[in-house]
Amino acid sequence: MVDTEASAVSALRAEAPLCADELFLALGECTLRLRSNSTQLLTLLADYFSHVVCEPLAHDIEVIAIERDAPELDIDFIDWKREPGKTGRKDSYAELRGARLVRKVRTGMVFLQSERQRIAAGPCLKYNNQLINFINSQYMNWLQNRGWLICHAAGLVYRGKCLGIAGFSGGGKSTLMLHIMDDDEVAYLSNDRLFVHAGSGQVLARGIPKLPRINPGTIVHNKKLQGLISAQQRKALLQLPAAELWELEDKYDVPVDRIYGANRIIPEAPLSAFLILDWQRDSERELQLERVDLTVQHDLLGALMKSPGPFYQHPDGTFQQDTAVFDDASYLAALEQVPVYVARGRVDFSSLSDRCLHELLA
Repeated sequence: MVDTEASAVSALRAEAPLCADELFLALGECTLRLRSNSTQLLTLLADYFSHVVCEPLAHDIEVIAIERDAPELDIDFIDWKREPGKTGRKDSYAELRGARLVRKVRTGMVFLQSERQRIAAGPCLKYNNQLINFINSQYMNWLQNRGWLICHAAGLVYRGKCLGIAGFSGGGKSTLMLHIMDDDEVAYLSNDRLFVHAGSGQVLARGIPKLPRINPGTIVHNKKLQGLISAQQRKALLQLPAAELWELEDKYDVPVDRIYGANRIIPEAPLSAFLILDWQRDSERELQLERVDLTVQHDLLGALMKSPGPFYQHPDGTFQQDTAVFDDASYLAALEQVPVYVARGRVDFSSLSDRCLHELLA
């Protein structure tokens, strides 16, 4: 029976010997060490995290990834409640003494989270994106435990200034961000996990080392991204109704350095403006961009706040609950001095890209 952290570690590792190779990631002031029983997996992770790989250092966090079949554990998991607008089962969890197990419902991947151990176990090579998310969640915990707020937003940097881009589910924030990155002076900071911290007279924005993950609808209309799919795939996708293509979920990673050039990823920059996408594909109104006060238009705040999720462990060792409510006041205080804009009317990526660079970040 898996009922303690020690028994969970034993069940997940299954006596798998770890490789001599290790991988170190430099994440701002945080250093993370990755270990595994699979050299192939470490090679894959070294390629994905290439822009933050560093020489061996004293580390703050260690993650162990065990390549194996999906663990079958004698334990009852509870479904983690999805966020508003999300459907279907995604995560389930089980509380242990001093630890939490999280199981991915679709893939069977299992993760152990505690103050001492962070272990991923299952078909890590096949479902490497879930492992990458788990690795990033450790850095996200590190940031949040030091006062950074998590936003469901993309982030880009232009001439040293960051623009955060939020939107309700499926609003097109990643597509807009990549449109703006066609400008060679724009750098990538984050796809959908943007962290903000107010202090010392400015608000800072920080990203995590996760590449943009986009749907086919973003790829087919962007020349720089079309190489991510075959010509035959693109032709078939363009034959779909526009509404169906917009909603199609089939994720592709965007290798930023390869497509946009070296040194196009920036880890941190001052947050100069925030944009919330509240536009509509079927709107007949022209695109409108206006500055808003989140204390007045409070409903827009929901577009940028993000739950820390089932892996979040508070500084006192307790875990995030799916019943926890957002701390609206903290977000409002952090963004008090940051101009916030909303885009309404019809979707127009080209026009809004231009206005982001020449108005919001001028």
